[in-house]
Amino acid sequence: MSPTPEPTAENLALSDPDMPKADTPNTDTPNTDGPNADTPDPGPEAPRRGRIRRLLSLRTTKAMLSLTAIFAGWLAWSLGGALTAPGDDSVAARVAEWGRDHHLGPVVTFLESAQYKAHPPKVGGRPDMALKPTGVGTQGDPGTPALAAIVLPRLVSPAGPALPGEGNWQVLGTVRGTPAVMGAYVRPDAEHTSYVAGVVSMDPRVLRFSLHPGELDPGPANWGVPPSIPAGSRTGLLATFNGGFKINEARGGFYLNGITKGTLTPDAASLVFYRDGHLTVGSWGRDVKLTPDVVGVRQNLRLIVDNGQVPGDVDTNVESGWGLTIAGKYFVWRSGAGVTRDGRIVYVYGPALSVRTLADLLQRAGCVQAMQLDINPAWMSFVYYRPTPDPADPTPVKLLPDQERPAARYYESTSRDFTAVYAR
Repeated sequence: MSPTPEPTAENLALSDPDMPKADTPNTDTPNTDGPNADTPDPGPEAPRRGRIRRLLSLRTTKAMLSLTAIFAGWLAWSLGGALTAPGDDSVAARVAEWGRDHHLGPVVTFLESAQYKAHPPKVGGRPDMALKPTGVGTQGDPGTPALAAIVLPRLVSPAGPALPGEGNWQVLGTVRGTPAVMGAYVRPDAEHTSYVAGVVSMDPRVLRFSLHPGELDPGPANWGVPPSIPAGSRTGLLATFNGGFKINEARGGFYLNGITKGTLTPDAASLVFYRDGHLTVGSWGRDVKLTPDVVGVRQNLRLIVDNGQVPGDVDTNVESGWGLTIAGKYFVWRSGAGVTRDGRIVYVYGPALSVRTLADLLQRAGCVQAMQLDINPAWMSFVYYRPTPDPADPTPVKLLPDQERPAARYYESTSRDFTAVYAR
């Protein structure tokens, strides 16, 4: 008698017609072996990937990618250097200056103009600040006989009837009892009546003026003067104020202690510093020139007050005539300096000034010759210094509270040139 075979999958398959045979292939699984293997549909991505691979293999593509990488590296290095340069300039100011330095001035100007048109200065209203500067400081021995004070007439407001305190001069600093730095607030015109301009009068009889270079403009040289007011150089400091446009946009030059950056240009408006400490403003070659007693010259465009009059061309060619920057008719932060018939130095700045209204304020303050300095909030500043128990460490104070730049900006290295005012 034969033994009964062990049940296997094959035997079970033979005995059960409903069970698949062991060697029967599963037709639900794709065949991936041999010439009859099932080929999946590659879809639209495969031709696209092939085109990309062929494109990347081209020499021209490789060259363009290499140039792009080089450009990106240069951009990161160049812009990174601008953003980390010395000084306390804002990121926006650094990027704008970098653009102007790399032939993107028209782009920067376009963006500034677009921003201005989108957010023009407010019309009407009243200032939200008291129209009276504060802070009286005395430098030097108060027991020394004082010079007679220069009595200044109240400034007439261009905006019409004066508000309380408007146009009244306040003493910001004295030297041996003589008022040396005087300040006043006025509204700049009858339209922008919520804004306030600061006006300063400085007495050269008791003051001396010193030109300082900027770390980046005019840049490094053996100037003999630092780009800051460092500790140890602050005794007798009464005021500081900003310089002009970058030298390559100022249509003039910068001269200090025998070194020149740019070109001292005939007819250019010039802030001129003398060896004896006094300062004046004039047209180069006509009113002022380089003589042995001149230690510094800062030129910027041309005069906006000349022989006591505001030239008519402040209202014409406002872009080409007033530098490659935002148009001269725009009401933006502007600054200017001038000299009166009796030799006083006047500084004016404010947040809603055109070239015309800046010139008008300088003229109202008694200037016979005056020039525009820098513009836009990133560069504006007038700071006066209150004395402390330590004469070598006066406290800096902004003349206009809404001035963007910090009061202590010149206590550290700065990118632009400026003027420091000391007691004689």
